[in-house]
Amino acid sequence: MRIFFLVISLSFCMLLFSQEKPSKRPMILDKLMGENDTINKDKPVATYDMYRAITLERDTTYIDTSLTIQKEYSHNYLRKDIFGLLPFANDGQTYNTLQYSLTEFTALPEFGFKAKHFNFMEANQIRYYSVATPITELYFKTTQQRGQSTDAFMSINTAENWNFSLAYRGLRSDGKYINQISSTGNFRFTLSFNTKNKRYFANAHFTSQDILNEENGGITTTNDFESENPDFKNRQRLEVFLTDASSFLKGKRIFVDHNYRINPSYGANNLYVTHQINYENKYFEYNQPTVRSTAGGSVVNRFGESFVTSGINDQTHYNKMYNKVGAVYENTTLGKFQFFVDDYRSNFYYYQILIFDDRTVPSTLSRNVNSAGGQYEYRKNKWNGKFLFTRSFTKESISDLDAKLQYDLDEDNQFTFRYQNLSKLPNDNYNLYQSSYIDYNWSNNFKNEKINTLSAEAATPWISASLQISVLKDHLYFADVATPEQVAARTQIVNPAQYDGTINYLSVKASREFKFGKFAFDNTVLYQKVTQNDAILNVPDFVTRNTFYFSSHFFHKALFLQTGVVFNYFTKFYANDYNPVIGEFFVQEEKQIGGYPNLDFFINAKIQRTRVYLKAEHFNSSLSGNNFYAAPNNPYRDFTIRIGLIWNFFD
Repeated sequence: MRIFFLVISLSFCMLLFSQEKPSKRPMILDKLMGENDTINKDKPVATYDMYRAITLERDTTYIDTSLTIQKEYSHNYLRKDIFGLLPFANDGQTYNTLQYSLTEFTALPEFGFKAKHFNFMEANQIRYYSVATPITELYFKTTQQRGQSTDAFMSINTAENWNFSLAYRGLRSDGKYINQISSTGNFRFTLSFNTKNKRYFANAHFTSQDILNEENGGITTTNDFESENPDFKNRQRLEVFLTDASSFLKGKRIFVDHNYRINPSYGANNLYVTHQINYENKYFEYNQPTVRSTAGGSVVNRFGESFVTSGINDQTHYNKMYNKVGAVYENTTLGKFQFFVDDYRSNFYYYQILIFDDRTVPSTLSRNVNSAGGQYEYRKNKWNGKFLFTRSFTKESISDLDAKLQYDLDEDNQFTFRYQNLSKLPNDNYNLYQSSYIDYNWSNNFKNEKINTLSAEAATPWISASLQISVLKDHLYFADVATPEQVAARTQIVNPAQYDGTINYLSVKASREFKFGKFAFDNTVLYQKVTQNDAILNVPDFVTRNTFYFSSHFFHKALFLQTGVVFNYFTKFYANDYNPVIGEFFVQEEKQIGGYPNLDFFINAKIQRTRVYLKAEHFNSSLSGNNFYAAPNNPYRDFTIRIGLIWNFFD
């Protein structure tokens, strides 16, 4: 309550200093400048399109300081709309996946430990910038308990052709349950450069990221949570499986993508040479000082027998080097034709070899994959197409056929179609893992996963909709392979497995907003259907988010206010469970979650270029009963009041 009054007081003070009579000025989108910003008329004014954020694929967006309902959805730890993801109880923990079509695949193998990577920024997620004046953005939000989430970003063009950006995202949150502290950091540095004659372009970045989570393994007795006994309203009184375990993911990356035009001046026909290099190392560690757990007064070996009686410290090391060299022929009428070869080398390793009676678990899994391929890009009038094919010519076989076509009817109507046929090498932790827990050691040689996906998207003023149809063969997953005796003893043994059947997946997603004057009703609905002989890929049939809100200006347009209620719901299903030893989710058929409403109330305000957020999350938690879970044995979040802000500076 004190936090609530503090936010109101600060907002009121800011209003007192913001009530100036609007003055006439050149036409500039209010995305950059509030209507009461003062301007030196003797200086040129930078327009919104001079502040650009550019992806690795050269897609460009503009830095936006407006306050919309989409900004409400993205004001969270991941800084993006998390529809289809279900967060765990504490900030900085993992997310359960409700919408399977959010899963992205690449043909090359990855490190694994995917449950720990939701906040790990990959190379294709880094943005590069070009700004007319220095820009700074400060993000802040309170966490579940004793902590804060921040994200500070700064970008500057030292010259028209030189841009630097620095950013750091940090979080610390204690959480409401025993042994649940999260502490994360994501540092990013980017560089963009081009020569004045526009022949050479380069984008480069460096990242250093670490994600530390205390791991409690979930609550031991769900009846204590579901009974609504007031003795357990303090969540610290609920018993958990692990009281001193933790996991730690750390990674660093150096990335450069550059190209050079051979012909001196740009013309109707152009020839380029391209090069991309990506060097990355990662490290995953699982610590558990006390091996045996207590559940209901009984001693439990939660993950089975171990080689040691205390002080488990499992460490997995990984590094990779990726080089891609290509040549591009560009014709202003026909489009771009690119031919390339690439070299992928990785090492996934431990410091010992384990010898069992029936098997040997090696210390290293090394990969060396060379591929060749071509890409065609076409941008003309209303059409935009990209067609890629790549195939390896080394022992480890991969292939990727990716065709994407976009048609822009006009500025408000776009239609996109995509087909992908992928033969993917397994992630490394499927084929090799070592642990102090005896049953968590394996060495496999799984077949490639085969993934066929057809998707379509439509963005119109009336509705935004998407359709995806996927056919999965040789699907890899993690499963609980504990024997009935181990299950009775509350022991959880998780191993990788490969499904020899076919999985057919369908998703249909639609969004539509209805406006009634100053009121609006924003809706997103997802339907999913899975056809399979065994329950391997499990998702809810329906997921919905419905937001009713009010928007208006106040105080001579010095303040823009949005307030409303968000309703979230998904149908019951056998959600995947989370295992901290391997940092992965696994398939289970023991407990369903879902079928509970989740209501959030928010008040957001924009004063010049400052956006203030106040939110009462899951305010109906005490009314709907304690049946809300993020995963079996892991309750979802209780009622929490959160405050935050985003502050932009354009110098």
